[in-house]
Amino acid sequence: MWQRILDERIEEGLLTATMVVMVILISMQALSRYLIGSSFDWGTELAIYLHIWQIWIGASLAIKKQEHIRIDVFVKMFPSKMKLGLDLCALFIWFGFALFLAIQGTIFVFGSIYTSGQTSPTLDIGMWIPYLAVPLAGALMAVRLVQQMYHMLKQSAPADEGVK
Repeated sequence: MWQRILDERIEEGLLTATMVVMVILISMQALSRYLIGSSFDWGTELAIYLHIWQIWIGASLAIKKQEHIRIDVFVKMFPSKMKLGLDLCALFIWFGFALFLAIQGTIFVFGSIYTSGQTSPTLDIGMWIPYLAVPLAGALMAVRLVQQMYHMLKQSAPADEGVK
């Protein structure tokens, strides 16, 4: 069930929704500033928080689509088995970093930000909500990296030639 939910384009849906909201919000801000000389106090802050969420969720989507910037000139010089080992090693290190973001981000958000009761200046929402993007994105990235490792290993495994 979880595999199906994760494969159902969760990142694309979140990114599309936040982009639509941001475009409407920024357009309303510009239009109201032009027509009445004033804009919403909370509009800029909401746009900033939505953009922060977009960046972190977009990192997970880039992993899913294997579109992160990567320099592989060095790796291409090795035989295919060695390339697989280097790629898996890089993904494992990256997985460790994503897990670090998820765990330490959760500790930070709920240990410091949430318990402090700090709210945002104009939206008056708990600051833990914008900060929650970091641990959630770390968890999503970790899941996507495990999926990549699995697919990489599955593709490199020799096909069974029939069991007798």
